[in-house]
Parts: sequence; structure tokens; C-alpha cells
Amino acid sequence: MPASPPLSELTTLRLGGPARRMVVVTSEDELVAAVREADEADEPLLLLAGASNVVVADEGFAGTVARIATQGAEQLQRSDGRIWLDVAAGEDWDRFVAACVDGGLAGVEALSGIPGSVGATPIQNVGAYGQEVADVIVSVRALDRTTGELHDLDAEACLFDYRSSVFKRDPGRWVVLGVTFALEPSELSEPVGYAELARRLRVAPGGRAPLAEVRDAVLGLRRGKGMLLDPEDPDSVSAGSFFTNPLLRERDFGAFAARVADRLGADVAPPAWPAGERRVKTSAAWLIERAGFRRGYGDAAGIAISSKHTLALCNHGAGTTAQLVALAREIAGGVEEAFGVALVPEPVFVGVEW
Repeated sequence: MPASPPLSELTTLRLGGPARRMVVVTSEDELVAAVREADEADEPLLLLAGASNVVVADEGFAGTVARIATQGAEQLQRSDGRIWLDVAAGEDWDRFVAACVDGGLAGVEALSGIPGSVGATPIQNVGAYGQEVADVIVSVRALDRTTGELHDLDAEACLFDYRSSVFKRDPGRWVVLGVTFALEPSELSEPVGYAELARRLRVAPGGRAPLAEVRDAVLGLRRGKGMLLDPEDPDSVSAGSFFTNPLLRERDFGAFAARVADRLGADVAPPAWPAGERRVKTSAAWLIERAGFRRGYGDAAGIAISSKHTLALCNHGAGTTAQLVALAREIAGGVEEAFGVALVPEPVFVGVEW
């Protein structure tokens, strides 16, 4: 059997060697059958749809890659005035967001421009500019690979947290087949809680704006940071934000702030936002920059920090996965040495040890 094309042709990082075998699934039944076939044969299985949040080894994947190309969205019912939409996992996320905006449905407009598939969004509880999918997900239809059974997990059972869920905390167990969202019929957005977006829209924090204007503003902000897929922008050849913003316990935050002041000066305080459950969120980008890693740091022909945003690691054409991981480790090590904070990668690593 000939090897599949390099997975670099599928991933937004343009990195990754070939798989042993590749299949394309276009329906939920085909997806379930492909997973069960691989599991019964004890065959390693990698599920890929948008491939925007994955780092694949240069050696490739010694198993089957199932490309999820399932399509379809169905309006199910109204609940408390909201519109419920059941969407196939393989649907393109930004096309779904655009359709919601065009259709006058509020709740995901600030999530415009995020690459990847609908099915990937609940796994890491995708969020940006003050919104996250946990706010609008009613349920997730998924295959439990440990039992072979199908389940509809309601939002509570999904155990959503910051960039996490039951699907992410138990990797390999669940296969997302479809997601049901509840959106608000409205020509105006949900309250804009993200300060940068509010300034762009010229509304007060907590104010609302027309859906199309919010989408355009978010796309503009993402484009300016190289976070919008664009063949003309070399900084967009990335996996988006490579590290999540650290969450610290409230009781540990004082010691962290003191370490920042000791290193950077008594008048310097780290960014901080309440994150619930006695936790405080700080900025990974801020830490990376203050640890001495600037935009463009790295190999200008290979792997380097984006020239627009320190959270993105970009492949400028001659990069390898090994080079990417080495730079990511260097950055994380520098931040931990400087501030005592461990950065957590956001992408899924395939055949790569972090």
C-alpha cells in the first residue's frame, strides 16, 4: 500500500510526515465505522478535520488518518426563544459562524476567523474576544471508543473549563460527531466584554453592536495579529496561539507578582483577570515578551515567533516539527526560569513528546 501524502499538506503549520493509510469519511456512519474498524484491528488512529491545532511529527503517523469531511446543519427547535442548530463535526467553523451572522443569530460572532472544524471546538472549549463555545453549546454527540456506544453529552457532562473539556482531559476516548448550539435571534451581538474589541467597535464594554460589524472587527483584529489564514501572510502559517494563558491559584499569585517585580521593577505588575474557582489568569504573550523573546525570534527561513504576535510560532517554509518543538521548549523554559510559570501548549502533539 503506498504511503499517504505528507500530512503537512493538511495541517495549517504545513508540518508533518506521511500516514501509513488515509481514509476520508463524509457521513457520521462512515466516521463511526472507520473508528470501530481501526479499534477492532488495534490500529493507531488519528482524526483530522481542519488540522489547525495539531503538531505532527516529521516522521509522520504510523497508523490510519481519518479525514473528517462530514457536512450538514439542521435547525432542531426553539428553546426559550433561542434557535437550536445541530451541526456536523466536519463543517468548517468559520463558515458556520458566517452563516449565523448572516442569519441574524448571535452568540458566536466574536469567534469569527478561527480556523478548524465545528467538531474541534468543544474539545478545547474554543474561545476568543470574550466568547467561548461553552456559552452556547447545548450538547455534543460523541462516540465513546471504550464502549463503542454513542452518547449525547449535555453541557454539564462536557465539563467545560478554560480551553478544556472532558474530551480533552481524556484524550483518545471520545470522537465528536456533532454539536448542538443554542443561539439568540438578534441583529445585535451579545454584550461585548473584551476591551480591545469594544474599542475597535467604539462601544462601551458590555455594549452591543450589529453582528456583521462585530465579525468584521474580529476579522480585522485577527488579521493584524497574523491569526487569520491568509496565503499572502507568512505569519498565518501557524497553529494559532501556541500556549494557553496560565491559570494560577489566588494564593500563589502574590508570589508570582513579587517575582515579576523583582525581575522587572517594583512598579511592574503582571496582567491579571479573575478566572473563577479562586484562580487568576495572566497573559502568556506578556510573559514570553518579558522573558526576552521578541516577535520574529527564531529562524527567519524556518520556525520563528510571528512578527505580529508572540503567541504564534510560524513555519516560514523550511521549518520542521523538531525545530518547532525545540523553539517552543526554549520559550517555555525561559518563561519558567524567569517567572516560575509553566506554559502549557495548546495544540495536540502527534508522535511528538513535549
